[in-house]
Amino acid sequence: DGHPWFPKCIQELDECSNRVLMYGAQLDADHPGFKDEEYRKRRIEFAEIAYNYKHGQPIPRVEYNDLETKTWTTIYTELTKLYPTHACKEYLDNFPLLKKHCGYGPNHIPQLEDISMYLKQRTGFTLRPVAGYLSSRDFLAGLAYRVFYCTQYIRHHSDPFYTPEPDCCHEILGHMPLFLDPNFAEFSQQIGLASLGASEDDVQKLATCYFFTIEFGLCKQDGAIKVYGAGLLSSIGELKHVLTEAAIHKALKIEEVCEAECMITTFQNAYFYTDSFDDAKLKLREFARTLERPFDLEYDPYTQCTKVLLPHRSVLNNLAIIQDKLFNLSKALKKIPAFA
Repeated sequence: DGHPWFPKCIQELDECSNRVLMYGAQLDADHPGFKDEEYRKRRIEFAEIAYNYKHGQPIPRVEYNDLETKTWTTIYTELTKLYPTHACKEYLDNFPLLKKHCGYGPNHIPQLEDISMYLKQRTGFTLRPVAGYLSSRDFLAGLAYRVFYCTQYIRHHSDPFYTPEPDCCHEILGHMPLFLDPNFAEFSQQIGLASLGASEDDVQKLATCYFFTIEFGLCKQDGAIKVYGAGLLSSIGELKHVLTEAAIHKALKIEEVCEAECMITTFQNAYFYTDSFDDAKLKLREFARTLERPFDLEYDPYTQCTKVLLPHRSVLNNLAIIQDKLFNLSKALKKIPAFA
């Protein structure tokens, strides 16, 4: 009582997955595809797939047209030239697996269903089609149940190196390789679980930290700065920019990150790095534990549901554990002659 509603089971994501805040079937006047009637019709088709999707269904396959595939080819070709020198080790290790098992390649846009099935085998994550921007609360709630919201549409062909919104290039090329990493998958879920029922201020703090790490994060590997943020790994222009002297690099400090402004349509004012990828995960985990919430949560991976534990219940559980340990210690001591 008194806390924001949140899904208690993975099936309840059906109730919040279509609360699109921006774009979706409707494009703003400044969107590159706003005046393209065919592109707008195509976006409506993609939106309908997402709006009609229910948990447990296979993700409908899309037959991409020649123009969409050509746009993908342009982006894929240019990005893969940069990955060997810019991407972190975890990304480089996993990208070939997606080529082998999910149809990644320059002339073929992978299908979300194929990627989702492979992710589930590796880390338990699945994909869910989405029509556009969700709120931070709804997006993070998906992560709590190891569900990543993923778009199927592609950016407008007039400017393949720019998009004002996440598209399938961003999601498929930027995010997916790291979701094959078990530690990264666990970390992402923990951020999602921390958001369930949290205050609006805390949700925004979590979303900002997520933005400057998972989307635009840097790390040090073998003495060099490398990229693990999906927003960078899917943007040719910003990926080229981020490792130049023109980009401002700052050591990751959670307090500073929470105050930073998230730039959606331009390069970031600054980028945050850690000494290692594991260090970034640790700092965010520690930060999530400091957020106040009037209850605890337990996640059951078998039922894919969460259980709310009220504070008094948590205290009683802890006391019971302590009592059991003291009782066992007492029995052990009685077996020692000096304590008999």
